[in-house]
Amino acid sequence: MKQSSSRRGGRPALLTPERVVVAAVEVLDAEGLDALTMRGVGARLGVAAMSLYRHVPNRDALLAAVVDHLFAESLVEFLPSGSWPQALTRFAESYRRTLLAHPHAVPLLATHPVDVDGGLSLLAGLLERFSAAGVERADALTVVQSVGVYVLGHALAQVGRPPGAPELEPSPEAAAYYDRWFEAGLHAMVSGFERDLGQAERGDRTNGPKAEQSD
Repeated sequence: MKQSSSRRGGRPALLTPERVVVAAVEVLDAEGLDALTMRGVGARLGVAAMSLYRHVPNRDALLAAVVDHLFAESLVEFLPSGSWPQALTRFAESYRRTLLAHPHAVPLLATHPVDVDGGLSLLAGLLERFSAAGVERADALTVVQSVGVYVLGHALAQVGRPPGAPELEPSPEAAAYYDRWFEAGLHAMVSGFERDLGQAERGDRTNGPKAEQSD
């Protein structure tokens, strides 16, 4: 008797939302974004695509889950300690490492935003470093989002390619060039924000309310 394609080793596949997302990342890494479909993930798991709909409602939800999963992965070893410029630099470096480890995911993350609530929760430690330095939350969010976009854009410049173009293995020389470029740009951004926020803070102190003078 022929075994069902939804079984491996005669046992039904145990599906969970997390397992579906992990399989989706595996498909993305191995075959690219176009192959990341419900059918493709089902094939990776050895189940029919219809089995996935109990865990993710559609492909858009699957893509969103992959984005959130990879962003969370980038922060697994991130330690938000030290000053906010130091923590921000480590965040950018950690995020970039994850992007370069999943090059086919870079265009996806560049066009699909991370879930706001989940992202803020993951970045709570980093945002606390700004708060400890007296930086307003709105300013901190502007800085973090700006650096995040820089990381994404730089990764896209490094690993992105036109549709249909062959995938080439980067040379050590090219990788070293992108590393230097990234570090220079990141340093300029972080230093610039540190300078501007420091000037704004000094300006607030200088232009603060003056004591009323008596007539």
